[in-house]
Amino acid sequence: MEQAHEHHEHHEHQEHHGHHGPHEPAHEDHRSHAGHQAHHHAGPVGWGMAAKATLHCLTGCAIGEVLGMVVGTAFGWGNLPTMVLAIVLAFFFGYALTLRGILAAGVDFRSAVRVALAADTLSIAVMELIDNGVIAVWPGAMDAHLSEALFWGALAISLALAFVVTTPVNKWMIGRGKGHAVVHQYHH
Repeated sequence: MEQAHEHHEHHEHQEHHGHHGPHEPAHEDHRSHAGHQAHHHAGPVGWGMAAKATLHCLTGCAIGEVLGMVVGTAFGWGNLPTMVLAIVLAFFFGYALTLRGILAAGVDFRSAVRVALAADTLSIAVMELIDNGVIAVWPGAMDAHLSEALFWGALAISLALAFVVTTPVNKWMIGRGKGHAVVHQYHH
């Protein structure tokens, strides 16, 4: 029975990709690329895929956050303009990392921007809300300088908490064919 099920899934997979005859080039079976269905279809999604999408988002957010704080501090800006710059740069770098991969797949710029916005906006927004919320309520963190351990410690903990909160959000979105599920179709 299990072999019949595997054959049925493989047959559906071939039809899905347009492979219809024995003379077509062989295509990998599902065992060699686990999670393939989650890339194209709504359905169950593993925590690993969600964590990978969140880590991708976290990377862009962290680059933007740190750069924004460095620039704000260097120019002697207050907390609010520095935080606004850090948030804007977090979104910019988050989208830029996604755009890089989509453009490399040969997608035109306008379409790539639409995909990046659809894939990352909620994820980055949740991450920024948590990250900046923690920094805002952490005693002394908003006034800490780049040379102080408090600055880096509060930033690291806030980003870690943002990762923990955002991963289930990404899992939920990917499971519904949204978020990074949209991006994964360009990785094949």
